[in-house]
Amino acid sequence: MEAFNPTPPEWTKSAIHAKEFNCPTCRLSAQSAQRVWINRRSPVFTEDHRRKWQEFYLCECGSSWWAWSSDRPPSELANQEREVPPPPGDWFNPFN
Repeated sequence: MEAFNPTPPEWTKSAIHAKEFNCPTCRLSAQSAQRVWINRRSPVFTEDHRRKWQEFYLCECGSSWWAWSSDRPPSELANQEREVPPPPGDWFNPFN
């Protein structure tokens, strides 16, 4: 994918702004997009001084759309507990 290419792909020219973070034509999620491009050359700064970018998606249905990176829904993986691997046997712990 050309997600981080500095030059926008041709298909982004016809992209429409999605009010929700999915394809406005067929309602498929961004995860099912065929192509992605992130406009990292023109960040926008929010009131709290955070950056956000335009994320462009080419949907399976053929329409292209974009949304702000700050509008992306939280990942379903974000709240999962992760198993921490045990330290290697030679690892030195000064508190033992």
